[in-house]
Amino acid sequence: MDFNLPEEMQLLKDTVRRFVDKELIPLEHEYRHDSEGPMPERLLKPLQEKAKAMGLWMLDVPSEYGGAGLGLLPRCIIHEEVARAASLPFRGLELFGPEVRPVLFHCNEEQKERFLKPVLRGEIRFCFAQTEPDAGSDPAAMRTRAVRDGDSFIVNGTKRFITAAGRSDYVQLMALTDPVKRARGGITCFAVDLKSPGVVLERNWPTMMGEAPWQILFDNVRVPAANVIGEVGGGFLLAQKWISEGRIRGHGARPVGIAQRALDMMIEYSKIRVTFGRPLADRQAIQFMIADSAMELHATRLMVYECAWRQDQGEDVRNLSYMVKVTATEMASRVVDRAIQVHGGLGLMKELPLEWWYRQIRSTRITEGANEVLRWRLAQNLIRAHN
Repeated sequence: MDFNLPEEMQLLKDTVRRFVDKELIPLEHEYRHDSEGPMPERLLKPLQEKAKAMGLWMLDVPSEYGGAGLGLLPRCIIHEEVARAASLPFRGLELFGPEVRPVLFHCNEEQKERFLKPVLRGEIRFCFAQTEPDAGSDPAAMRTRAVRDGDSFIVNGTKRFITAAGRSDYVQLMALTDPVKRARGGITCFAVDLKSPGVVLERNWPTMMGEAPWQILFDNVRVPAANVIGEVGGGFLLAQKWISEGRIRGHGARPVGIAQRALDMMIEYSKIRVTFGRPLADRQAIQFMIADSAMELHATRLMVYECAWRQDQGEDVRNLSYMVKVTATEMASRVVDRAIQVHGGLGLMKELPLEWWYRQIRSTRITEGANEVLRWRLAQNLIRAHN
């Protein structure tokens, strides 16, 4: 059994690491992304051109549409390295091209012309709406209804905490089409024009992370049946597949990258900070923080890589993805917290990225399924499968 990355993936990791060290980390002194939306164009465009030159463009987009067509493992490796820099948006990363949610790849040919290809060209933007005021970690309990009316559906309901809704043209909306079947064939995905009559962006919800996701009201919104993405009743499976991948990449690989940089900073500072005539690195209490962080980080990285690899092999990684999300987000929270403690008062200053990571990583224990819910689901699955 070989635990080393294949040569081409190690080369990819090294290439992205050099890019992050040279181009992204130095930007932290000029710019710390702490608001909704992408980086300013003056910073983003030059970085995008350099990413293109390295062949890192539209990472998850199939080659037939001009993308890199990368599997999940190489994308996890890229996102792990990129996460070491605090100069990029924590959500809605556009460094590698327009954000194309995989659900759009399930468009039919006519829809690809109307939706997918314009997104790839940067002409329109989509956001994703599943969460509701009373249906966050339990999306099957959603109340937003879509009722068939001739060649249209009439949509009523409210979605909350929708990232990028204020700067999007369309929303990939998950709505209930069969209240009996619900998650088992009763939820459908729609492409809804945000300018449609009855669509109201009611309010922002400013967060501790600096972002301000939206609450959207759908009041008798008429959506053409031609805007159903995939099959009627097939939306829940599409959404869960995308969210599962996000748990592995965004809530698995990204915390690994953050924890690695925090550990590096912890070690570097402990060697130069002198207290009572000796560097912090000589103190057993600090050494234990470093050792614990290194052990937890190593174990988590292996778990993320294994899960991503198995996903690329077509295996069912539902349970493993739960483990990855819970383990990685909680590990990174501990490592960043220790790094702040080692830096003392400096760790609280906005001059360092530690306080930014502290706020951002805290949100990951809630988003894409609260960790408590994932633990519960994992336990249910394990008990059910036990003989």
